[in-house]
Amino acid sequence: MKKIRVIIERSKDFFWAYGDNVDKINGGGETIDQVKQSILECIEIVKSFDDKNIPTALKGDYEIVWKFDVESLLEYYKGIFSQTGIARLTGMNEKQLNHYASGLKKPRAAQAKRIEAALHRLGSELLAVEL
Repeated sequence: MKKIRVIIERSKDFFWAYGDNVDKINGGGETIDQVKQSILECIEIVKSFDDKNIPTALKGDYEIVWKFDVESLLEYYKGIFSQTGIARLTGMNEKQLNHYASGLKKPRAAQAKRIEAALHRLGSELLAVEL
């Protein structure tokens, strides 16, 4: 199955997104949920184009992979994860995470990967839970 990577980023006033590996996919909104809906609507519009103008990735089955910048990720999940909790998961300084969340500072690639790896570990642990 083809994977369509959609990059979600936060600007000063809103969120916006674009297809990283597929042209013609763009969206925006005040919230991440609005951005995702905007992208899905855009994809449906693009799929209604003449067949030769539809990107190959949108023909047949595909999966959308939402890729966040660190600021957007921390903003989106702030009601679920506290900065304290993420600091504990990553071993990073909470103050530094607050700078990333506010957009005051941008994390280096290694720091972003460290956050991503910690969240993936947590996800794997949660998938193994049975109640």
